[in-house]
Amino acid sequence: MGTGHHLRVGVLVFDGAEELDVVGPYEVLSAWAGLSALHPEVVTFSADGAGVRCAKGLCLVPDTSADDVGPLHVLVYPGGRGTRALATDAAHLDWLRGVRATTPLVTSVCTGALVLAAAGLLAGRPATTYWAAFDELAAIDPSVLADTEARFVDDGDVVTSAGVSAGIDMALHLVARLESPEVARAVRRAIQYDPAPPV
Repeated sequence: MGTGHHLRVGVLVFDGAEELDVVGPYEVLSAWAGLSALHPEVVTFSADGAGVRCAKGLCLVPDTSADDVGPLHVLVYPGGRGTRALATDAAHLDWLRGVRATTPLVTSVCTGALVLAAAGLLAGRPATTYWAAFDELAAIDPSVLADTEARFVDDGDVVTSAGVSAGIDMALHLVARLESPEVARAVRRAIQYDPAPPV
């Protein structure tokens, strides 16, 4: 599972992150931590460890900073309007490439995929994003094999999900992949998640 003694999941937060992109996967993964024999650790972090204001005004205080978060097995990169500035921030993209080099599994929710693409992490790979952001994704990296239908796309060491609530589905998939489908079903029951399919 990479470095460290136990499974560690880091959820990045930043100004303008979409609330459910952050707290949807966090809810799933934290519920998993409470049920799992693997006892994964789920932490939130911002660039400098300071609080952030999400896209709709929710303020979050993360556990730590990017410098202090330590080795991760899984990175969860949310979307939201704040991704547009990050996708053009050279220092942030360098940081993300560095995280990718040491993190076995990098995931994104919604327009988080735009930042992954800007860092070159989706080049030539299948991926998905928010339904209204596929043109932006193609403009950033036309080599990305965009999947406009999937709720999430698992391409091995990179997993991307579609918009907002799709991050919950992706996180449940991560639980099934990292532990078992049985535990994922237990998490789904614990959070009482049983959506009707979109029409």
